[in-house]
Amino acid sequence: MATVMTVAEAKTHLSRLIAEAEAGGDVVIARGSKPAVRLVPVLKGKPVFGALKGIVKFDESFWDPLPEDELRLWNGEGD
Repeated sequence: MATVMTVAEAKTHLSRLIAEAEAGGDVVIARGSKPAVRLVPVLKGKPVFGALKGIVKFDESFWDPLPEDELRLWNGEGD
């Protein structure tokens, strides 16, 4: 379950919220009752090219054109 705090509460407890996010916790800061942002730790280290080789696989259909209905959604047209 996420820790949810308002902006005012987060200002008071920022150090604790940062520590919680660094430890893997889910921290959400809200404007009033509406969630606004999620606090996440910065990834450490450099990305390793090819790190997912042999783990992630896709077949040639990956390169096929999208169906028209999906293409419209990607272009922000429709629901």
